[in-house]
Amino acid sequence: EKVRAGQGRAIVTGPIHKEALHAAGIRHPGHTEIFIEQTGAERACMMLTSAELTCGFVTTHVGYRDVPSLLSIDRIVEVIDLCGEAVARLRGRSPRIVVCGLNPHAGEHGLFGDSEEERIIAPAIEIAREKGWRLEGPLPPDTAFLPQRRQTTDCFICMYHDQGHIPLKALAFDVAVNITLGLPIIRTSVDHGTALDVAWQGVASHSSLREAVLLAVRLVGERVGA
Repeated sequence: EKVRAGQGRAIVTGPIHKEALHAAGIRHPGHTEIFIEQTGAERACMMLTSAELTCGFVTTHVGYRDVPSLLSIDRIVEVIDLCGEAVARLRGRSPRIVVCGLNPHAGEHGLFGDSEEERIIAPAIEIAREKGWRLEGPLPPDTAFLPQRRQTTDCFICMYHDQGHIPLKALAFDVAVNITLGLPIIRTSVDHGTALDVAWQGVASHSSLREAVLLAVRLVGERVGA
C-alpha cells in the first residue's frame, strides 16, 4: 500500500515460512501469489536471477501432478514475454532464451508424458519466436543447464519449480534474487527459505538479501530514468 501510495519505490521481502502462513489462515502458497492478488496483476511470473544463471517459471508452488494441467500455450508465451522483457532491460540486449521441456528427454517425441512438448511447448515457442524472441527448445531438462549452454544463454524458461531452482541454487545459492515480473510495483526477494534450524546461531548469510536490495535499487533507477 505504501508503494502504491507513492511512499516507497520498491518492496524487498525476506524469506517466508509457508507452513506458518497457512497456519495463520492465509491460503496463498507464498509472497509471489499474495502480491499478484493484491496488485491485481493480469500477467505475472517468478524469475530468479544471478550472474551464473537466470530462470523464469511457468508454474511455481504446486504439486508435480498438477503441473501438466497448468501448462498452456498462452501461459508459456506470457512467461517468455515477461522474462524476455526483464532480461533485455537487465542485460541491455536482446536475450537468448532456452525453453525446457517438461518430460525426461523432452518427451522423446511423445514416448514420455502426454506429448506436452509437441502439443503445448513447441507451439508456444513458435508464437514467441514470431514476436522476435531468440529461442531454443524445447530442450531436455537434464542437459539444458550444461556449462557450454549456460555461457550462451541469458534466460531459461522452466516448466515447474524444481526444474530451475535446483540448478540455480546449486550454482548461485545465497546470491540469487527472486523478482516478481508483471507487477505494477517493483518487488524483489531472497532466493531461500527461513532456515529456522540455524536461527539465533549467527551463521545465516545475508548475501541474498543484500543482492535483492541492490537489484531493487537498480530497477528503481531504471524506472525513474525511463
